[in-house]
Amino acid sequence: MDRSAEFKRWKAQCLSKADLSLKGSVDEDVAEIVQLLNGQEQFFTTSSCSGRIILLDGSINGSEVQKQNRCWLLVTHKPCIKDDVIIALKNSNGDAVLKFEPLVLHIQCRQLQDAQILHSVAIDSGFRNSGITVGKRGKTMLAVRSTHGLEVPLSHKGKLMVTEDYIDFLLKIANQKMEENKKRIERFYNCLQHALERQTIIKSYLKEKVNEKTNAYSHKKKRNREKARDRCVTEENDKELENDDSPGLSAAVFPEDD
Repeated sequence: MDRSAEFKRWKAQCLSKADLSLKGSVDEDVAEIVQLLNGQEQFFTTSSCSGRIILLDGSINGSEVQKQNRCWLLVTHKPCIKDDVIIALKNSNGDAVLKFEPLVLHIQCRQLQDAQILHSVAIDSGFRNSGITVGKRGKTMLAVRSTHGLEVPLSHKGKLMVTEDYIDFLLKIANQKMEENKKRIERFYNCLQHALERQTIIKSYLKEKVNEKTNAYSHKKKRNREKARDRCVTEENDKELENDDSPGLSAAVFPEDD
């Protein structure tokens, strides 16, 4: 199976699967980008999150929250207020951590040059931590990521370790980051539109040039055939004229005198 057909198969399989995220659907702020990308033959999205403020409860290993046995106390894709966090913290029995996670978007691309176009779009939009990976089977993935995240521990073994004023201060920072994240998403969408339009124009121009070359070659070939045919006709006419002008042999019979 060639690469193009295999990519189409991967895309069909991915887009036909159910959404297994906690929310079960694409986030509103990133829906237009996902729809635009999936509408292109050279791209499809494998996962997405528009950005969120979350409160996790679990054990902490160094600076990382362990994935095992963690509890999601709060998840929101919108600006968050202090009261929501305070209420959620009452359900904490372990080490609660407040996090802001910016946009994460994973896109499979048909070819490396397609991924490079999207990578430029991501960098220009402010997602400076974006990168391209190429798998052993030829899968080319682009991850759109940013570095303006936030992660702060709030409690230990269920006991709140900070003041409510500090939580309010952290949420102001998290909400500011959420707003900046939204602006970057809008820039990404606009830059993506322009990049796709530019590629359409370039492809159309190259196709037109190929057609012009093909037509020019066809006209030239036709002219050469006509010249060759005219040359053949001229040579045949010349031969006929030569045959008509040749003196040949003639015999005259005169009566003998008696």
